[in-house]
Amino acid sequence: MNTLRGSLIASVALLPGIAQAQQSVALDEISVVATTPVGASAGTGAPALPVLGGPAGASLQLPSTERLRGGAQPLYKIPSTVESVTRAELEFDRATFNVTETLARRVPGLNISDAQGNNNRIDINYRGFQASPVTGVPQGLAVYQNGVRINEAFGDVVNLDLIPQVAISRIDIVTGNPVFGLNALGGAINIQMKNGFTWQGAELTALGGSDGRIAGSLQYGTMIGPWSFYFAGEGLKDDGWRYKSPSDIGRVYADLGYRTPDAEFHLIGQLARTFYGATSATPVDFSRVNEQAIFTNPQTITTELGTLQLTGRVDISPTWDLAGNAYFRRFSQSYVDGNDGNFENCSTRSSFRGRLCFEDDGFSPSAGQSQLDFRNQFLILGRGAAANGIPFTPGVPYGTLDVTKSESTGYGGSLQAANRDRVFGFNNSFVVGGSIDVADYSFKSSSTLGVINPTDLLVATNPSNPFYGNIPGLGTDFLRTAGALGIAPSSVIGSNLYMGLYTTDTIDLTDALSLTAGARLNFARISTQDLTGFSPDVNGTHYFAKINPLVGLTYRFSEAVSLYGGYSESNRAPTPLELACANPLRPCLLPNSLVADPPLKQVTGQTYEVGFRGTLPNFYDGGLVNYKIGAFRTDLTNDILQLATPGNAARGYFINVPATRRQGIEIGTEYVANWLSVYANYALVDATFQFTDTLSSPNNPLSDDGAINVRSGNKVPLIPAHQFKVGFDVEVLPRWRVGLALQAYSSSYFRGDESNLNRKLPSYYVLSLNTSYRVDRNLELFGYMTNLTNNRYATFGTFAEPGRVAGNFVINDPRTTTLAQPLSIYGGVRYTFGEATAPMPEPIIRKF
Repeated sequence: MNTLRGSLIASVALLPGIAQAQQSVALDEISVVATTPVGASAGTGAPALPVLGGPAGASLQLPSTERLRGGAQPLYKIPSTVESVTRAELEFDRATFNVTETLARRVPGLNISDAQGNNNRIDINYRGFQASPVTGVPQGLAVYQNGVRINEAFGDVVNLDLIPQVAISRIDIVTGNPVFGLNALGGAINIQMKNGFTWQGAELTALGGSDGRIAGSLQYGTMIGPWSFYFAGEGLKDDGWRYKSPSDIGRVYADLGYRTPDAEFHLIGQLARTFYGATSATPVDFSRVNEQAIFTNPQTITTELGTLQLTGRVDISPTWDLAGNAYFRRFSQSYVDGNDGNFENCSTRSSFRGRLCFEDDGFSPSAGQSQLDFRNQFLILGRGAAANGIPFTPGVPYGTLDVTKSESTGYGGSLQAANRDRVFGFNNSFVVGGSIDVADYSFKSSSTLGVINPTDLLVATNPSNPFYGNIPGLGTDFLRTAGALGIAPSSVIGSNLYMGLYTTDTIDLTDALSLTAGARLNFARISTQDLTGFSPDVNGTHYFAKINPLVGLTYRFSEAVSLYGGYSESNRAPTPLELACANPLRPCLLPNSLVADPPLKQVTGQTYEVGFRGTLPNFYDGGLVNYKIGAFRTDLTNDILQLATPGNAARGYFINVPATRRQGIEIGTEYVANWLSVYANYALVDATFQFTDTLSSPNNPLSDDGAINVRSGNKVPLIPAHQFKVGFDVEVLPRWRVGLALQAYSSSYFRGDESNLNRKLPSYYVLSLNTSYRVDRNLELFGYMTNLTNNRYATFGTFAEPGRVAGNFVINDPRTTTLAQPLSIYGGVRYTFGEATAPMPEPIIRKF
């Protein structure tokens, strides 16, 4: 299938007759965005599409002027920023099988941080707010798929790698809208999937390339009377560009739909399983010698997902409609992580000299506690170990093999009513709705005593080690200290209850001026229970609630220019992980263990936005220009930070800080004609701390005994202030297209350098090349090259403890980074079965 560039025009005129038909459609009536999560599911977020005859009997759906439903609004009436990514743009990066690559390439103000050394598990930073698959990263973006929130129950993590890329129809990033509920501090990522009403045909894709990658996808869609069916499946396997860094991905998606003139329903299922290896940063001392180097291992992550969802909408009257969804979601994730151990010979001031103890750096005696009692509580115990612990073997690089498993079962739904009756003679759009999300979760973690082999830094647990001989205690699992400080197994169960009520109203005060106002009430109840007996203070229930208002104005001077401005508030509740790991005296092995804590406060945000945008049709050669200039500011109160503890960068805890700020400007433009598309955008993202205090960063080389001083105005790490993106896609010859994309980012500070005193991660750029050739109506060949100039740069950096690790492996430079993917080349084939299906057009979307 030849996907059209529906973000700006409904055709690139590969089929001239179709393009001519689409040019007669009024742009204003079909440039719509779903302003509520429910509005993106079950066909409720855009106008219904009539069907016209296409070539070879294919049916082609074209936008119409039929009524808008739910929270769908023309873009010029939305008082905040909307960034849209469509199927056409996802096609550019199809060889990556990775939707985050497209988001990073196209969306102003969005950069990625690769803390894992695998481009399928990348942190998204949008305007300085994160959506990450890594447990323990504070999450500042809400993410929805078909109207269902997919921030996972335990840590609000976001696993976009579980979604088949080929099945995605459109992604909107919506800012300044509290209707999207918890975590929408920086905005919401709203993913809409394909179904049999919006995509028909049968298509097979296969590709191969660098690092032994083999991948393929299949999608099939059909309509039979009032019924539709859509299926998509993807698989990917490669060895990775670093040692012991394989990827194995399998994911399927299916949608069964039914509709009448007044209603539409969809039953949706999704299954996914992923496996990744060697997910961590590498000391720069190692990567200077070998760019494929990794640190201690094994490090593997296995994730499994199963979901079932029902969505629907019903037109109650010509001006009222009702929409909703219900879902069931099962999630499981397991980590196996080899780490450097924080062990030493027990102190001479303890009763256990000659036995193995946990390093007591960073701990202090409690009031009235004797030195003997204080030192004795760090004796290492474990399953099967003697009451007096494990003998200490000098000269041995102890390590731990840490294993965690989190599981959650979630269910819930949303219900929304919308009305478009006139009010006092003014056009009006009113929405009221509510949502409930319930999840039961379990979390288990434990550590096994091991030793780090000197040849490959493998953490081995066999007591008979070929390099060090017999080491007493190796293989002892469920390690803990006598006082359950620093290290202890965990087994926690709990539940989350998130509820929300919202309403919005947009009224046209004049033909040009529209006022939007609304609010959402968020309620969260988070309960946890410790099953080990080591951390009874984990037991408890936390409640959070807040009403978040929204108000904004838009003024449309003409089709060529409109002005928008708005104010909104947002909040996020601390996750179960953050609540259970907020005590620096009882740090967590992130993402591995849970301990008792003092409670955290919820994060609250205030967002201000202003800007103008517009469209210039028939600009040159029948092309279309979209542009936008905007400014934003979000002030957070009680923001949550993750801090490291002495001796082990993998251990950490969470704290509230008084205030942080994200502000900036975004400028973007795009031109599309039937043979050429060109885009360019620039974003200034100024993410700063707005307080003065001392924070823990023990491995920061410029820290004062593990403490750093943060001053108001210091930059938030890993957020490049200047971000520039440009690219084009051109039809060089009939049937042959070539595209090139450039991303360039300024420098940023390392995580752990909130004091802004160390050298930064250097600025960098990356080029990608895409080309395709259509052999005939059915067969297309394509190629893709990422990091065209083989630029060796890093998007993530933090610090590790200097010193000898094992054998000849010594860390002198405390910086650790994850080098980005090197030059990689992929080639593939896409085949459409039977008569080539007419390209499925997308509603024309104004990009900004």
